[in-house]
Amino acid sequence: MSKEQVIGALEQALGSENVISKKEDLVTFSFDATPDMPNPLPDVVVTPSTTEEVVKVVKIAHENKTPLYPRGSGTNLSGGTIPLEGGIVLSTLKMDKILESDPDNLVAVVQPGVIIQELNNEVAPHGLIYPPDPGTVATATMGGSVSECSGGLRGLKYGVTKHYVMGLEVVMADGQVARFGGKTVKNVTAYDLVKLFTGAEGTLGIITEITVRLIPAPEARTAMLATFDSLEDAGNAIRGIIASKVIPATLEIMDQVTIKTVENFSKIGLPTDKRAVLLIEVDGIPEVVENEAEKVVKVVTENKGELKKAKDDKEREGLWAARRAALPALAQLKPTTVLEDATVPRSKITEMLMFLEEIAEKYNLDIGTFGHAGDGNLHPTILTDVRNKEEMERVHKAVDEIFKKALELGGTLSGEHGIGMAKSKFLEWELGESGMDVLKKIKNALDPEGILNPGKMVSK
Repeated sequence: MSKEQVIGALEQALGSENVISKKEDLVTFSFDATPDMPNPLPDVVVTPSTTEEVVKVVKIAHENKTPLYPRGSGTNLSGGTIPLEGGIVLSTLKMDKILESDPDNLVAVVQPGVIIQELNNEVAPHGLIYPPDPGTVATATMGGSVSECSGGLRGLKYGVTKHYVMGLEVVMADGQVARFGGKTVKNVTAYDLVKLFTGAEGTLGIITEITVRLIPAPEARTAMLATFDSLEDAGNAIRGIIASKVIPATLEIMDQVTIKTVENFSKIGLPTDKRAVLLIEVDGIPEVVENEAEKVVKVVTENKGELKKAKDDKEREGLWAARRAALPALAQLKPTTVLEDATVPRSKITEMLMFLEEIAEKYNLDIGTFGHAGDGNLHPTILTDVRNKEEMERVHKAVDEIFKKALELGGTLSGEHGIGMAKSKFLEWELGESGMDVLKKIKNALDPEGILNPGKMVSK
């Protein structure tokens, strides 16, 4: 079929109200939150509401060998939803139903277009939470979060998305519908296909239903702000807290560039004269929280830091609002923010922090670093202007060195942002030739025509 015939077939299958083909409307689906990426227009956008409608779209794409790009809210930072070869963008935003909230079994079943915060709002009256907590929790979809295996501020204690996905319904590349996993806490039947599709970035199938594990909300929590005159002391405090057998719910870092920018943005009283701050929260039963908070105070003091506890929920919420403001605040300084996702073992966090300062000086770049320091997941954010070609060359060299250093320290390319097209060129550095061969074999087996999100993670 021609492009026009494919659009006609989609309109017949879904109704014209669920098919977008005007050029001015397609522009908003040509990019996501990732900077310095190409922005090609898709040929058409579809907005199905059910699994059955997704099947119709996939079958049309399969029969015509038309590229198909699943998309949630587009908040990803890996170029994961960009329609590199035109084709069809499949938006899941109309698939926004919480199909079941089951507090007795501590699970929920949702469609992929459900916003993460909406799920938490639904289960909160039952005293439950869905722990994955990305910075875009109020806008990101469950489907996108599962596809990218996102993490967030609570990742240190509670893990990332793959630790909470119990079951999936997936439309395969030929239109077949497959279900994996379910509500049972124990399930070791055959290959772990739930884990395979979690983090696959839409390259192996289209997720249409998700069963997730919920946990009881903590009874008590204490939030603290620790300030340091050197990055080295802050890094050592991070190591010391973990070494003291305390696993905070959240252990975040902001360097001085980020502190100054966030304070200018939010005006909450952050100490702009300090080289680094740690935002720490311990939670659990009251006795444990009190004991762990005392250990944190001891470690911070031993590492030349000063510590202040939030006196009430309002102060606590102010601290976390400041942390979530890090990226939008930094984005005010220059037109382009290149946000990376370098992750190293916790024991190497100090070395990585010092290295990022050296890289900023070496390439004469403005870099603000923040992130989930307790699990070694740093977000060095390079502030630049994509129109400045000479500076962008320095940015690309700096990014290469950052990832090389992370791998040298025993780290990984991505702690939570995924691979997409932004990091695909680095994959072989971590996986090697044989590892890449395995990825390609899986892709070729499940998507032999290469229609699902082509150009992301690994090509056919």
